[in-house]
Amino acid sequence: MVERIYSMGLFGIEAYKVEVEASFTQGLPAFDVVGLPDAAVKESRDRVRSAMKNCGFDFPLGHITVNLAPADIRKVGPLYDLPILAAMLRLTRQLSADTEDAVFIGELSLAGNLHSVNGVLPMVIQAQKLGFKRAFVPYENRAEAAVVKGIDVYPIKDVMMLYKHLTGQQPAEKADPEKLTVSLGSFDVDFSQVKGQYEAKRAIEIAAAGGHNILLVGPPGSGKSMLAKRLPTILPDMTFEETIETTKIHSIAGCIPSGISLIDQRPFRAPHHTVSAMGLVGGGTVPKPGEISLAHNGVLFLDEFPEFSRQTMEVLRQPLEDGTVTISRVSGTLTYPCTVALVCAMNPCPCGYYGTGVRKCTCSPQAVTRYLNKVSGPLLDRIDIHIEVPAVKYEELSSAQPAESSEKIRERVNKARAVQTQRFKDLPISSNARIPTGKLHEFCALDEKADKMLQKAFDKLGLSSRAYSKILKVSRTIADLEGSEKITSAHVAEAVQYRSLDRKYWDR
Repeated sequence: MVERIYSMGLFGIEAYKVEVEASFTQGLPAFDVVGLPDAAVKESRDRVRSAMKNCGFDFPLGHITVNLAPADIRKVGPLYDLPILAAMLRLTRQLSADTEDAVFIGELSLAGNLHSVNGVLPMVIQAQKLGFKRAFVPYENRAEAAVVKGIDVYPIKDVMMLYKHLTGQQPAEKADPEKLTVSLGSFDVDFSQVKGQYEAKRAIEIAAAGGHNILLVGPPGSGKSMLAKRLPTILPDMTFEETIETTKIHSIAGCIPSGISLIDQRPFRAPHHTVSAMGLVGGGTVPKPGEISLAHNGVLFLDEFPEFSRQTMEVLRQPLEDGTVTISRVSGTLTYPCTVALVCAMNPCPCGYYGTGVRKCTCSPQAVTRYLNKVSGPLLDRIDIHIEVPAVKYEELSSAQPAESSEKIRERVNKARAVQTQRFKDLPISSNARIPTGKLHEFCALDEKADKMLQKAFDKLGLSSRAYSKILKVSRTIADLEGSEKITSAHVAEAVQYRSLDRKYWDR
């Protein structure tokens, strides 16, 4: 005797169908779960047995075998508790409802209540694509699951609620996305709170408009972190596709705030400098997304940049270039998206005052060199914009004149990003920072004067080919902010100055 219930599984960011087969034979009491289950899945035996008994159902005495197919993919997590219990109820003829068009996802308590699980959104999306008509999910996951169209989502609080719905005694209410979709709300910070720092604000506006990476260098207390934390307030609105993709990653990692359907604000991740390389790019026995993937379509802020370990910094090089991070393990190779705007902040030396003119630097030349060399040339080359953040003058701090608000800056950023969206409508990119090398001359054509200026800068500064392409992309963004279809020498001149700071400190 064999009964089958459908569920879903996760492999990276993609979901797949799992067939939960339950078989019962006479013999000594045993409960085996096969199909490459991890420890959490094996423990389902005890949770299911306890939940059935505590909810008043009979648990059979005999040899029970549960198979999770396909058997060649490792099953992870407690999300198979609910489908295993449903299969057991059908196996023991305590439930006879038709479940062929439904998927079951959820973790059980010993009393039969359902707990939330990670990754519900990508699993329900895939279930809908596979043609399933119903999805039974934990009540706490109702918000994220409800946004999927074309499938009826039933939030379930406990086993008895599911049983009464399937038997027709008390139908459960379907999740209504209009009632559940909740925004993350407004920001608590604003650029109007930042006094002075006009050059740095301009650079950050360009970075936001084009999705560029930016490095802020300055003495302690100059406002580097303050500026970086306000970058999300001027980032362009997310498209629906970006919202879904970002929410899927956060769903897998279990980072969606309670009651929130979609991540509709661009993420801002600021890991501490003690984070490991695995914590930054992702990893584990079954690799989970790291900080750089959780910042996908948003900002990854690395404060005190040289304090990060060399290994941690260097693992960023390939993801920053490709927009994806690939993690290989024995269990398989997973790829997570990580299109981020990297924002780094650092002091120019260990004491923080080298070359600033604010206070005398107490570091030896060797200490300064050693500190700056913690940031490698190849990594520095991948950062589009380098800007110095000087100490704020007293006159600026004490001024009562309000600074420009984030709302006004964001209007300009949105206009510039709208131009880029139209420009790249036939390409799988959304910002100037992601222009493919082969398309540079098509989208970033220079007039004769601008070309000569860039040539002089290239020869004088000894720029690399990567730095050349970065300058072209930043020039394109500056032109977009001004509403100019052509890139002029003025745009190139401003872009070049954002590549000269490393010559002051690193002499590269």
